[in-house]
Amino acid sequence: MSPEGLSIIGPLAMATMHEAGLYPDSVGGLTLGADPVSYSIAYASSLAGTPIRAFTVRKESKAHGTGRLIEGPFHPTDRTVVIEDVITTGASALRAIAAVRSAGATVIGVLAVVDREEGGREAIAAEGMPVLALTTISGLTGSA
Repeated sequence: MSPEGLSIIGPLAMATMHEAGLYPDSVGGLTLGADPVSYSIAYASSLAGTPIRAFTVRKESKAHGTGRLIEGPFHPTDRTVVIEDVITTGASALRAIAAVRSAGATVIGVLAVVDREEGGREAIAAEGMPVLALTTISGLTGSA
């Protein structure tokens, strides 16, 4: 959530998605981990002149207010990329994918800041999703 981190992650995430041929209308994922990453992408996309909206998937709908599971400028017609801070088992991404799909949108991929290389990427890919990561745990630790 640091200014330096946000200024690096947003443009890097956009470049990674574009290199993979993913051009979403919106990005978002399960709160709280996905939120700062999604917001940094939205901000960077605005600066680049190619706005991508950010949304948040609640862990459960609130009983008051809008009662929505997905908050933010999300549209059911969106092509979305689900965002994760860290992929471990893939459960959070799969939960967000299910919420986005049930709201009518199309999930075109998953992007994580770090893939912990503990089977999450494979679990998500088994659902037919391309999975991108800005780095892996072995890339951070230097182990293979």
